[in-house]
Amino acid sequence: MTSEQKTYVDSDRFRDALIRQSDLSGLEIRDCWFEERLKIVDCFGRDVYLAGDFGRIVVNDVDVTAYVAAELDRAAPDRVLAREARTADEIRAAWAAIESTWSATTERIRALPEELLHERVDDEWSFIETLRHLLYASDKWLGNPVLEEDDPYHPLGYGPAGADEAGSGLTVDADPSLDEILAPRLARMDTMRAFVAGVTDADLDRLCARKPVGNDPEADYDVRRCLKVVLAEEAEHHRYAVRDLAVLTSRD
Repeated sequence: MTSEQKTYVDSDRFRDALIRQSDLSGLEIRDCWFEERLKIVDCFGRDVYLAGDFGRIVVNDVDVTAYVAAELDRAAPDRVLAREARTADEIRAAWAAIESTWSATTERIRALPEELLHERVDDEWSFIETLRHLLYASDKWLGNPVLEEDDPYHPLGYGPAGADEAGSGLTVDADPSLDEILAPRLARMDTMRAFVAGVTDADLDRLCARKPVGNDPEADYDVRRCLKVVLAEEAEHHRYAVRDLAVLTSRD
């Protein structure tokens, strides 16, 4: 987001809107949703970028949904393991693969200048912010509902859109170094590894007494659902992180 952009938050002013013959240069739609079809027709431009969780994508009357999904799975095979894991053994295997992937990436970035790890690409999260968010995601979906810890949220966590979701006690404005965020991040990963090492299929069916903050308080959350969110967050954000690191390290 640039300083010149007008920002609309929690607005429904664009629901069922029709925008015609307008200059949309620089338009950015972020963290939004649509329950019905979003349609862009007879428009002209040089560069269109889409990112999100879309049920169906059609470009100039060509359904590219399957192609996009296959390419993402090819580039990031941990996504498949995270998505398809159902049994205790599958969740263990998915977590082991994710840990291995992140370990290799973390070792690689240790050789990079620290300032690169704090730099954003196209206003996406920096590498440090990504680690902070994954710490928060594990606190939210493992520490709180599954383990029922007394104080599950580490203050260096980073919630959705950089917010302190539902007052979890996050120090949103913190700017930790790599080592400072890796300490709690790796500790939480150790906790996840220890838990999934002993989890059983019956354990996965257990309904959590606590609800993840910021989510539907009326919904049921079993252990399987919570662990799968952790797996998905880890796999997807690794893809984002290495994508942006490739941009940062290619500039020279």
